[in-house]
Amino acid sequence: MPTDAEQACFEAGIKFGSLYHQFAGTPVSPESAGSLGRAIEEAIENQPHCVDVDVDVRTDRIAEELAARSADYTELTGRFLDVEMRIEYADVGVRTRMEMEDDYPLMKLVAVEE
Repeated sequence: MPTDAEQACFEAGIKFGSLYHQFAGTPVSPESAGSLGRAIEEAIENQPHCVDVDVDVRTDRIAEELAARSADYTELTGRFLDVEMRIEYADVGVRTRMEMEDDYPLMKLVAVEE
């Protein structure tokens, strides 16, 4: 049987998989970034054991991408997101983060608090 800490880490991975694959490809512009970020937070917080999600949709990166295009929007990718989550399972809290590392949106375990 997995420990409570292992189960909490598993739950965090499920939340990140859901977050990334559910919202990747969503049309986004600097003007819609705030409402999209709030919608992502609220959707993921509905899942069991998820107590807090903070999504920063990086409008600076979106604006850079749009500067080279004729469209007013682009597709959401991990490059435009900074995410922090807190998961609680039994008596264990897990803090996680997703942020760009080099050219890849890396999801990482920040802390396991028992």
